[in-house]
Amino acid sequence: MVEAVKMRKRRHWRKDTLGDRIYYIFTWFILILLAAIVIYPLYFIVIASISNPDAIFNGEVYFYPLKITFDGYKRLFDEPLIWSGYLNTIIYTVFGTAFNLLLTIPAGWALSRKNLPFRRVITWFMVITMFFGGGLIPYYLLVAKLNLVDNPLSMIILGGVSVWNVFVVKSYFTENIPSELLEAAQIDGCGEFRSFWHIVLPLAKPIIAVMVLFYAVGHWNSYFDALIFLSDEKYFPLQLVLRDILITAEVTSQSGGSAETIIEQAKIANQIKYSSIIVSSIPILVFYPLVQKFFKAGFLVGSFK
Repeated sequence: MVEAVKMRKRRHWRKDTLGDRIYYIFTWFILILLAAIVIYPLYFIVIASISNPDAIFNGEVYFYPLKITFDGYKRLFDEPLIWSGYLNTIIYTVFGTAFNLLLTIPAGWALSRKNLPFRRVITWFMVITMFFGGGLIPYYLLVAKLNLVDNPLSMIILGGVSVWNVFVVKSYFTENIPSELLEAAQIDGCGEFRSFWHIVLPLAKPIIAVMVLFYAVGHWNSYFDALIFLSDEKYFPLQLVLRDILITAEVTSQSGGSAETIIEQAKIANQIKYSSIIVSSIPILVFYPLVQKFFKAGFLVGSFK
C-alpha cells in the first residue's frame, strides 16, 4: 500500500513540468517566509520575557533566551492590582459575551426571516450605525445619564451588539436553516420561540462559537471604555492595570537621576513590557482551541459578501 502511494507521487511529480516545479518551490518559499515574519515576533516576545534584561538591552537575544530569569513576571505579579484586574476581566468577558450573544443571535435570526415586518427598514437603520456615530462627548453624556460612569456594568452592557456580527449570524441562518424544517415544526405545533430554542439553536453551534470567540477577544482586549468610564482601581480590567504599570515603569525610567539608574530602570521597564504581553495573551491562546473545531465551519459558512 505504501509503495503504491509512493509510485503515484513519483508519477505525479514526473507529469509536472520544470515551470510547475519552479512555481511550487517559489510558492513554498513565499509561504515559509510569510510564516516566519508572523511567527518570529511572537516567539521573540516569549524568549525576551524570560531573558536577562542586560542581554535584551544590548540586542543579544535573537533565537533563544539568554541567562533565563523570571524577574519580569515576579515584578508584574507583585503588583496587587494584577489579580483584581484578572478577576475583573474574566467577569467582564464572561458576562459581557453572554449579553452580546443574548442580543446578537436572536437579532440575526429575526433579520433572516423574510416575514419580519419592516425588515428592510431595520436593516438599513442598522447599516447606518456602522458608518455614523454620535461622537465621544455625546456618548459619555449618555452613559453618565444612565448612571454607568464608574460602574462595572458599563464594561458589560456598552457595545452590546456589533452590527457586523448580526449580519454574519443572519447570513448563517439564511444559508443553513431550511424553511422546510421550520414548516414541519409548525405543522407539529411548534411556535416561533419553541422552534428557535429547540431547532434553530442546536443547528447554530458553529456560528455561536464564532460569536463567542469574537466577543470574548473584544472584551478581553478592551481598555478604552474602562479608561473613559472607570476611575476606581478596584473596577479596572487587566488591560488597564497593565497599561498603568507600563506607563509607571517608563516614566520611572525617564525620570531624573544618574545615567546608570536611568539605564537600569529602562531595562526593567523593557522586561515588564514583554512579560505583560505574555500575561495578557495566554488566556485567549488557551481558550481558542476549545472553539477551534466550530470556528472554521461557522466563520466560512457564516461569512457574506
